Amino acid sequence: MKRIDKIISEQTNYSRKEIKGLIAQGAVYVNNTLVKKPDDKYDDTSITIKINGKQIDIKEHIYLILNKPKGYVSTTDTKTEKTVLDLVPEKYKTRILFPAGRLDKDTTGLMIITDDGEFAHNILSPRKHVKKIYEVTLDIPATETMVDGFQKGVILNDGECKSANLEITGINTAKVTISEGRYHQIKRMFGCYKAKVIELNRICIGNFYLPKDLSLGQIRELTVEELDNINGTEDY
Repeated sequence: MKRIDKIISEQTNYSRKEIKGLIAQGAVYVNNTLVKKPDDKYDDTSITIKINGKQIDIKEHIYLILNKPKGYVSTTDTKTEKTVLDLVPEKYKTRILFPAGRLDKDTTGLMIITDDGEFAHNILSPRKHVKKIYEVTLDIPATETMVDGFQKGVILNDGECKSANLEITGINTAKVTISEGRYHQIKRMFGCYKAKVIELNRICIGNFYLPKDLSLGQIRELTVEELDNINGTEDY
């Protein structure tokens, strides 16, 4: 059970002060009953809210996609660096949001920001085999030896990686598909072949590809269909 002013602040752009005023004006109805106090409590999973006669769309969780630019860290607890949460519009900041997985500070591309811990676990857990695809630029040409090695499973100092797909797309460029998320995994995998990753850009999670019309630094909500695609399992 949550206070109605908190529920409304999570679902709208109204501030707590504005919500208190709306309630005092008799403008807020819950389940077709007039709300009299901001601290009245309700179950926000089964509730209808109307403000000034307009029904509010209730969302249990928020799912945002970000085309992450360089220079932002994927954490919520730093006080000295810019985080991906700094890019989130104010209207979503009433929720306790976090990035579902991490991209390095110098890595760009598709990132999910949410307040749904179960969803995040499902796309990050190695047992779920949710694939992630990255575009890679190297300091040396990719080779068929790398392709074979990635397919067999590169051995790092913390164990053997699962089979990964490496597709050579140019002289110094490639696409890599993995289904796990070890620390600096792709950089370390190429490091085993004396190759340095110059650019790294994530373009896909599950079966959902980074929209071409989402520019670096832009963020928006996911649709239901897009969420289903993110939860797709590996198919490579």
